[in-house]
Amino acid sequence: MIRPWHIWFGFALCVTVVLGAMGWISMAVIRGDEAQERFHREADLEENIRLALWRMDSAMTPVISGETMRPHFIYRSFYPGDQMFACAVVGKETNSGLVPSPLLLLLPPHMILHFQFDAEGKVSSPQVPTGDHLPLARDGCTTDDRIAQARAMLAELQTRVSWESLLTAMGHEKPASPVSRADPYRGQPQQPMSRQSTEAQTLRNDLEYSARQGNVAVVQSYSWVNNNALVSLEMRDAIMKPYWVGTTLVLARKISYGDEEFMQGCWVDWPGLRRWLLESIGDLLPNAGLEPARGDLNDKGSHLLATLPAMLVPGAVVLESGSISSPIRISLIAAWACVLLAALAVASLLLGVLSLSERRAAFVSAVTHELRTPLTTFRMYSEILSKDMLNDEEKQKRYLVTLCTEADRLSHLVENVLSFARIERRGNRGARIGMVGVGALLERIRDRLSDRAEQAGMKLEIEPPALDQRVGLRADSGAVEQILFNLVDNACKYAQGARDPSLRISVIAQNGNAIIRVRDHGPGVSARTARRLFRPFSKSASDAANSAPGVGLGLALSRRLARSMGGDLRLDTGITDGACFELRLPIAPLTTP
Repeated sequence: MIRPWHIWFGFALCVTVVLGAMGWISMAVIRGDEAQERFHREADLEENIRLALWRMDSAMTPVISGETMRPHFIYRSFYPGDQMFACAVVGKETNSGLVPSPLLLLLPPHMILHFQFDAEGKVSSPQVPTGDHLPLARDGCTTDDRIAQARAMLAELQTRVSWESLLTAMGHEKPASPVSRADPYRGQPQQPMSRQSTEAQTLRNDLEYSARQGNVAVVQSYSWVNNNALVSLEMRDAIMKPYWVGTTLVLARKISYGDEEFMQGCWVDWPGLRRWLLESIGDLLPNAGLEPARGDLNDKGSHLLATLPAMLVPGAVVLESGSISSPIRISLIAAWACVLLAALAVASLLLGVLSLSERRAAFVSAVTHELRTPLTTFRMYSEILSKDMLNDEEKQKRYLVTLCTEADRLSHLVENVLSFARIERRGNRGARIGMVGVGALLERIRDRLSDRAEQAGMKLEIEPPALDQRVGLRADSGAVEQILFNLVDNACKYAQGARDPSLRISVIAQNGNAIIRVRDHGPGVSARTARRLFRPFSKSASDAANSAPGVGLGLALSRRLARSMGGDLRLDTGITDGACFELRLPIAPLTTP
């Protein structure tokens, strides 16, 4: 026979293996889920960066295009009124026939100063009129304070920017990539975002940068074509582009007009422009920054603006940890709950099976012991009587009485076992509930109970029921008789030899129930025994050998019979002298009024 600890060891080993496998799978799934969530968060960040770059480029494109569309002659404070496009620019001539430059009248946003270099490197500004233009400028076009401020800015510009430095900056310009505006990703392999590698993401960003460059170039070209059509001049390379000259950001162009070359442009207010651009993307990247991008732009990553030599710095971005409410984690929790519940269920089932196996083994041992004694008596007495080995009639009569007693004992044992098996199989469906008079029931069973008490040398006392004669028990009379006989039989076994040999049965009414009390004055029931008193198969062979005869089934059967009739059977623990069992059954009127 397999020992119980072997079974529990095997169960613990299996549970350990299953939990270990579940733990490893859970860790792998959680790591995969965290990696996927981190990838999605990073993808969302990259998407916000792309949207921010598009938004800033879209904001800068009209600014740069506006500067590109300016005719070359408005970089002078005043120009002749017969110049083409003059009426469209300001529409007002002075008395000398000169038209003031719109740059003298109003400085565009985010610009500090407009300038023009000639081929000899001399610099001038339409905001700083000189010579004969100075009185004309003071005549309602500008103020002395604005002129003085512009003159100071022009002096500072000369320390920052020169013809040579502009030529150097223009020589470092990176040519735009030839990307189609209609589909910048045409011809590129499309990969799902969930499997996109770092190289694929870099390629995607480079393609988007090229697409934005292409869009800006198209807008610039369109602006220049319109401007050229208006002024009808032969000018080349007149598209305005941004350059870093040291720490100074300028928009500049080199134009050729006839045999003359000029450098025209404007000094950009980089701090103000940066602040304006960052405010426009505050909802996407609240902690972003803009840094100048100088030198080789190939090493600047994928966060370059197409309109400005500047790089977007996303700033500190908090990537939140994975939520416990994600579908994968909820599934894991459900799986763990199911595994633990299954383990508990198997443990409970295993415990029940082992307990039942032990109790049934004990029951078989007890039954074997219970059957051995009467069978031995049957065999011995029947052999003596059959062979006429006993001539004493008194002894013969006593042997016959003993045989009858042992037969009743065996019959009672078999009846209990069969009743227990029947109630286990059918449950409450086997009870035949009817109305039974308490007095009539006790009178009918009195003789049988008295005989059993007399066999044990005890005296049965049945008190008159303290019940209304018009009420009775709602019960199965056969089951009630069997319960009472089991209680009296137990009292005869365990209270035999007590100083008070009386065995008392009384009936009282309480809360719509009849309580039938069976009390003896024997040694009583210990607390340890009381815990397993109503448990079936609780008596082992050693218990049966060292105590009163029985297999420990009578009380368990009696309680189940009582509960099948809507009642109960319990031990009154308040009794200190002997033992008292209470059978509680519902009562009802015997007749309908």
